Amino acid sequence: MSNKPGGKKNPLLAAERADRNRKILIQVGVAVVLIGLIAAIGIGIAVKNSKKNDLGATPSIAATAAQLLNGGTATITDNGAIRIGKPDAKVTIRVVADLQCPACKAFEAANSQVIKDAVDKGTAVVEYNVISFLDKASTTKYSSRAANASYCVAQTDPSKYLGWLTTMFEKQPAEGGTGLTDDQLIEIATGAGYTDASVAQCIKDNSYNKYIEAKTNDVLKSGIQSTPSVFVNGKQIQSSQELMNLGGLAPAIAAAAGQ
Repeated sequence: MSNKPGGKKNPLLAAERADRNRKILIQVGVAVVLIGLIAAIGIGIAVKNSKKNDLGATPSIAATAAQLLNGGTATITDNGAIRIGKPDAKVTIRVVADLQCPACKAFEAANSQVIKDAVDKGTAVVEYNVISFLDKASTTKYSSRAANASYCVAQTDPSKYLGWLTTMFEKQPAEGGTGLTDDQLIEIATGAGYTDASVAQCIKDNSYNKYIEAKTNDVLKSGIQSTPSVFVNGKQIQSSQELMNLGGLAPAIAAAAGQ
């Protein structure tokens, strides 16, 4: 018998060849599947790592929307401000602050109670734009880490935010030092009622780092040149008496409310 063109084919040889070809195809198919799986796993890991601290992969700040706060709401706005108060309030107070800023601490000491009272009465909503441009004022980028903690607590329970903020300013570290440690930030959060383990993890992971960087840049590009920058119904408060005297913001709030 011949296996040459024109001769008779050997059935056994043809069967062996077909079997060999089939094995090769199976091996190739398995290899392709394995390569695909490895590539998929690799891509998945790469995407996960790339998104871990990316703006689009930050914890869900949108989840804070419509959380009840004494009959009102608390949300995080498009410009990154933590907004607290009833939506039908006549007055909007916007405070742009850095938690490392001494002048912001002085403003908070003078006006935090006035702001809280206006929010509780439904007269005003307050929007805190906490930014981080004072990282050079500490050796551990405290400004950014404190701003991160701000979002960690706000996205968990905005109803406790104003109390947390007051404590943060009371415990503000001196400029030029190391700043508060992450453990100290967690301790402050716990003392303000943020006992969920996710808050501590968020602080340790610096989860909002990229988000804060982006929003800080946006705020600075909008024309804000210093902190605190305070606005009542869109009008910037310039008077140091209103900003730094005890209860100094009260007349501006009352005027905006038509009282």
